[in-house]
Amino acid sequence: MIAKQYKEAYLESTVFTASPEKLTLLLYSHLVILIRQAQAGLEEKDLKKSHINIIKAKKLIINFENTLDQTYKIATDLLAMYEYMYRRLTEANLKKDWDILEEILSHARVLRDTWALAAKISKGQNNQLGS
Repeated sequence: MIAKQYKEAYLESTVFTASPEKLTLLLYSHLVILIRQAQAGLEEKDLKKSHINIIKAKKLIINFENTLDQTYKIATDLLAMYEYMYRRLTEANLKKDWDILEEILSHARVLRDTWALAAKISKGQNNQLGS
């Protein structure tokens, strides 16, 4: 029980002290985890586990939609992607379809990996500007 409390305190500290870029990366990573857990629920025939994780993933996608900065053109493309992922997660939940989850997992991984690369490039450019 104490280990769980330390883990929760560590996670809370990580989230509250993270830069916006790091926080977004953490959220994309969490989306990947939720989808994988939903798939595991289907594999284990634990439909409740799958359902709960799909619902959490959908809520996270809504959060991504609500925090988009519409001043950038890419926001329109991201919004379309989020809306698509949300619809497909709903479909996966209704049909209990592992393959749909795999498709959405692929999109979530691309978003996560692209964001990680963009943050790394941005950090490198910021370091060069400060020199």
